[in-house]
Amino acid sequence: MKQYITIQTTVLLFLFLILPVFAQSADITRIENFIQNITQLLVTLCGATATVFFVWGGFKYITSSGNPEQLEGAKRTIYFSAIGLVIALGAFVLSNIVTQIATRAFGS
Repeated sequence: MKQYITIQTTVLLFLFLILPVFAQSADITRIENFIQNITQLLVTLCGATATVFFVWGGFKYITSSGNPEQLEGAKRTIYFSAIGLVIALGAFVLSNIVTQIATRAFGS
């Protein structure tokens, strides 16, 4: 019990004795550029990954030799890579729309 009170007192002292932090003023354009750069990087990585999976699915499709299980697996690979690419591009478009709306609402 004594240890609990000591820990509680120490935490409260740290909370009350912390000096105020003077943050730099917010620069919306820097934040906006950072978010856009991260989004573009992620969409580029998703596009490259989707391309690799398209090629892999096509290779599996060609080398399936008429085996229905391998053929179905290759089709699923191509299908899911297309869905992933559509989701990534949709996120890119949505982030651009949100950026434009925020720019109009808050100014540049």
